[in-house]
Amino acid sequence: MASESPSSATVPPYERIGGEAAVRRLVSRFYELMDTLPEAWAIRQLHPESLAGSEEKLFQYLSGWLGGPPLYEAQHGHPRLRARHLPFPIASRERDEWMLCMRQACGEVIEDVALRDRILQALEGLADHMRNRREDQAG
Repeated sequence: MASESPSSATVPPYERIGGEAAVRRLVSRFYELMDTLPEAWAIRQLHPESLAGSEEKLFQYLSGWLGGPPLYEAQHGHPRLRARHLPFPIASRERDEWMLCMRQACGEVIEDVALRDRILQALEGLADHMRNRREDQAG
């Protein structure tokens, strides 16, 4: 990240996007989009009727993932994301729908375009890693 100033390179993304309030806005908007976009129907079906618990867990996870307080680990232990998601059938469609919501939420909350692009690139890798079924197993 040669284009960053030394001070911005040492400030975690959590702080650079606005700390707790920004991460909460991001997660809230993400789940609002998942709950309302017809294009997110498949991924929404993998979640409980109430998204409140999912929203809180994603907030906790992203807090630590972005370099802020490790709230998820403090309350739930190591995330073990892939293992925790194995009970849910996730193929490219679900990954893409999750990313659709996350791209839009990040676009609305994270003003720094370069930082937003780096965060989204990392989230794409994470979302891709969650896939646990082949496309020909799609249901």
